[in-house]
Amino acid sequence: MSPHKSNCLQLVKDPPVCLAYNPSLNPAKPACLELEELELRRPLRSCHCTMVSSHKPRKRRKDDTPPSKDRKTSAIQSKPNTASPRLPLASFLWPAKKSTSQWVILPLVLMAIGLFRWATGFWGYSGFNTPPMHGDFEAQRHWMEITTHLPLSQWYFYDLQYWGLDYPPLTAYHSWLLGRIGSIIDPSWFALSTSRGIESQLLKVYMRASVLVSEYLVFIPAAIILNRKLGRTQGLNSWESSVALVAILMQPATILIDHAHFQYNTVMLGFTLASISSMLAGRALWGCVFFVAALCYKQMALYYAPAMFAYLVGICAVQGFNTSRFLAIVVVTIVSFAICFAPLLLGSFYDQYRGISAFTAEESPLPPLLTGLPVRFNEQSWYFPPLLQLAQSVHRIFPFARGLFEDKVANMWCAIHTAHKLTQYPLGQMQRISTVVTLISILPSTMTISLFSRAELLPWAMASTAWGFFLCSFQVHEKSVLLPLLPMTVLFGSDGGLGTEMRAWIGWANMIGVWTLFPLLKRDELRMPYGVLTLLWSYLLGLPPTSLALYFGRQSSNAGLHLLTKIVHLGFYAVMIAWHIGEAFVPPPEGKPDLWVVLNVLIGFAGFGVCFIWCNWQLIIRSGMLEDYFSDRRRVEAAQKKKRQ
Repeated sequence: MSPHKSNCLQLVKDPPVCLAYNPSLNPAKPACLELEELELRRPLRSCHCTMVSSHKPRKRRKDDTPPSKDRKTSAIQSKPNTASPRLPLASFLWPAKKSTSQWVILPLVLMAIGLFRWATGFWGYSGFNTPPMHGDFEAQRHWMEITTHLPLSQWYFYDLQYWGLDYPPLTAYHSWLLGRIGSIIDPSWFALSTSRGIESQLLKVYMRASVLVSEYLVFIPAAIILNRKLGRTQGLNSWESSVALVAILMQPATILIDHAHFQYNTVMLGFTLASISSMLAGRALWGCVFFVAALCYKQMALYYAPAMFAYLVGICAVQGFNTSRFLAIVVVTIVSFAICFAPLLLGSFYDQYRGISAFTAEESPLPPLLTGLPVRFNEQSWYFPPLLQLAQSVHRIFPFARGLFEDKVANMWCAIHTAHKLTQYPLGQMQRISTVVTLISILPSTMTISLFSRAELLPWAMASTAWGFFLCSFQVHEKSVLLPLLPMTVLFGSDGGLGTEMRAWIGWANMIGVWTLFPLLKRDELRMPYGVLTLLWSYLLGLPPTSLALYFGRQSSNAGLHLLTKIVHLGFYAVMIAWHIGEAFVPPPEGKPDLWVVLNVLIGFAGFGVCFIWCNWQLIIRSGMLEDYFSDRRRVEAAQKKKRQ
């Protein structure tokens, strides 16, 4: 053993002098103690000597400085010898940047966003005091009523004229669970037939609480995990991830639709986020399970399906086609669908055994999927009940007979319909046209994500395909705008997500999205929560109309926000403000009672078209597809500049 090592061991054994450097023991200073003269009196914290110790000190929390190479893309702006928050939301969380544990911040954030959600529920909801059909609140309550009182085989057949069940089985199971719990509190809430249109105060509290609890069990955990996963893979620290998390969870459109208008969209959106998070973690099979759960809860998750399918094909084709991985994905997906539909199909067997018919009337028509087949099935056979259930559920889930679009929505078909009436064409022809146009719109994003199958590109691809479906597909609701907005909004948690350019574009898309929902929210008497939540979110993120610093301040010039971007964004903000003023104070002319709604559709369609183009462009740029082109262009520009010099 070297003298240096033996001396260090002696220092460890001798408590009075073991923590300080003692030159009497060894005149030559070890390399680990080559410090300034003042540092010699500090305790010996590290030594290159080999020592054995049973004590493992707790890892110190790293300094919470932004790891971003470019401060312009973070929530912090650099000043001479100091740093300051770039947006008001970062200012609120600034005191917790260094001294507070993130496990303290997270519960406080969850309590704050929960209070906003609960306070939003104090206002009206869809169908309040509007008999006989009421609205979405009554539809959700009615599904709890029928699932708790009727056999499974009758769920998709019962009284289809009054809010018949038209969502996949997971929604039905969720309704059954909530109905069972609610019936314990008050059975009259979900009494079969006699409870229609009930609006008791305690029932409203229960229904609002069910939305909040469902969101906190599915959507909130998935959003937290995905946000942290994005931050860690792309170099954000925990404080910046916390700022992004608040921005994501305070998105006004989702709060207004689920907690004011009343729906359970966040359950489906939560499963989608869990699927993306699994893909980022390299767990493709779990990603398939969660995505199937999203599809089996609400069929609108199909907006994401092309991007997800293309990504899965891409990861199987990396360095030659991976047959085992492909087969595993296929098997897991089929098994997941089978598990979701199993209670419904097995219930039909059990009801057949008990002699219970799926039809609730003596003469109920068979589903078109069965009557349209050239084969005729024996209705007395053992396999007919599950086949009937499967055909009827698919028929209810995909209501092609309803028309090209429902109500006035800011997509292509409704915008065209304002100038050229599309109802003059056969419905089947319009279905085929919309299908072809939708496939064309999603082709660039699906091709890109399949050729460049990187998980960090998945949110971009999903946003692109969702915009394509929203703008071009068949039977689109105005509430479906939540689907393209979700993957865009979670990008706040990526590298550069809180910077000027990304914040400007994502914030602009969300502001247009919630603005197009205003006619729907106005019918539900939700103007006040709309104004409060929208303006609050815009203030927290430093967006117009509460702040113009993003476009005119130092942030804009430093980040290089393009002049065309400023013109487009600020032009739309000005038009939206002018629209609100006109809608509030200028009555529409006689013969055009829907003038302001139609203008909302046309303006919203134009804005969403720009969002669609931007998302596809960002996906292509970030994939590296054009890297050779840009490198050659930079080389040519450099050569030309050198010649001029």
